[in-house]
Amino acid sequence: MSLQYWLIKQTSMNNDSFNLYQALRRAFPADLDATAVETDHGQYYTWRDLERGSAMLANFLLSLNLPVDARIAVQIEKSVEALMLYLATLRAGFVYLPLNTAYQSAEMAYFMGDAEPSVVICTGANFAWVSKLAFQAGTPWVLTLNDDRTGSLLARASHASDQHTVVPKAEGDVAVIIYTSGTTGRSKGAMLTHGNMLSNACVLKDAWAWRSAAQGGDVLIHALPIFHVHGLFVAIHGALLNGSKMIWCARFEPRFVISKLPEATVFMGVPTLYVRLLAEAALTPQVASHMRLFVSGSAPLLLDTFKAWQARTGHTILERYGMSETIMLASNPYAGERRGGTVGPALPGVALRVVNDQGQVLTAGEIGGIEVKGPNVFGGYWRMPEKTAQEFTPDGFFKTGDVGRCDADGYVTIVGRSKDLIISGGYNVYPAEIESFINDLPGVSESAVVGVPHPDFGEVGVALVVPRAGASLDGTQILAALKAQLASFKVPKQCHVVVDLPRNSMGKVQKNVLRSRYADSGAAP
Repeated sequence: MSLQYWLIKQTSMNNDSFNLYQALRRAFPADLDATAVETDHGQYYTWRDLERGSAMLANFLLSLNLPVDARIAVQIEKSVEALMLYLATLRAGFVYLPLNTAYQSAEMAYFMGDAEPSVVICTGANFAWVSKLAFQAGTPWVLTLNDDRTGSLLARASHASDQHTVVPKAEGDVAVIIYTSGTTGRSKGAMLTHGNMLSNACVLKDAWAWRSAAQGGDVLIHALPIFHVHGLFVAIHGALLNGSKMIWCARFEPRFVISKLPEATVFMGVPTLYVRLLAEAALTPQVASHMRLFVSGSAPLLLDTFKAWQARTGHTILERYGMSETIMLASNPYAGERRGGTVGPALPGVALRVVNDQGQVLTAGEIGGIEVKGPNVFGGYWRMPEKTAQEFTPDGFFKTGDVGRCDADGYVTIVGRSKDLIISGGYNVYPAEIESFINDLPGVSESAVVGVPHPDFGEVGVALVVPRAGASLDGTQILAALKAQLASFKVPKQCHVVVDLPRNSMGKVQKNVLRSRYADSGAAP
């Protein structure tokens, strides 16, 4: 446990509140009129703007007389107002439910039916179809928020007071639900508590040596989406808890990021972003000389990219390991050796072990399932007590589903995923979910989706589809049908119609054979 987190726990015992927003607010600098966020469109937001804007939004949400644990489902484009909405939900004591902006109707219908949000906030362009689904699910409030500071949410909240008292919450109260798809195709809502997120933010502040204003201060280039753990929690919590300015990119644009490196000290990205930055001639040791830290996560960082970044910039990328259910688990050290191909040792306060199929702890170097325990580990899956129980060991360790090894120095290497997860461009893609959509298409007998290497996205999906007797299928048409139903990052890059799928003696499809057979197809146009 970090010293800062321990002090917060002592304070919370005295005032009977553990609301994450309170800890973030205490870290705001004394000068509230200093710049907190500078956008890529030349807009400047002060710390006072974040305080007042989130207060008005919180007061508006509270005026709706929602249930105490109401879920606020959000599918909107990245903006500073979206950040304020997240902070407002925390301070009002409700549960934030971020949804990927690429999700389509079939996915959104499931989330609304499962989470039963009291409020759904979407972009104005999607209001017609989103509101229809929301009202069908029984959601009483559907509002809009656009990335140009328009929408019914801001219009309604503009009449609210900018003074707000933070709603008390306990350490174990749920603050956020992050949906993470399961291998059965049914998405699971990971419930993260105020304590989960605050403990992890405090640990990362120490582990990555965030610099205070007295030490010169850090400035973060924020170029990630804000609907998943990396961009919303790791990056934003890190900057806010340190009182650090953010240079805000609505969308990642390599040349803009490079132009801002001399003004910043910290950058966080998925491997795809580093690959695209390396493709720019403007990336030089000189332009990166002011930077202190480059962090990579959400997908495996190829050793070639790790070495290329060292050669081009003189900096060594710090790779870390986390997941929706646990936030961050392990990290290469800030001051020590950063080993390419590893995600470093477990973070302070996190117990990590590698076990065999019988649950026995393995020795250094042996490959097995990774299990973890700590204050960062989630409280369970939303309305899935049986699934939650299955994913925890009797002594309280969470089964990550990842396969890896831990060396004698404690450095963890992820060697695979026991559940066939594909990580494409930093986004999780679960083959079983895609296969269920393919198998419902006319003329399809069965299908298999596997991940293959890709030079830009790390991995992409390839679909193998077996037609029913007498049916004629076209791979291009299958992909077109999927694009109409699924987020674009989930749609396989290629689809091959095949006679049959390879199986072992037990009748199970041999996806390892398919991955090997189509390994070179990921780089094909």
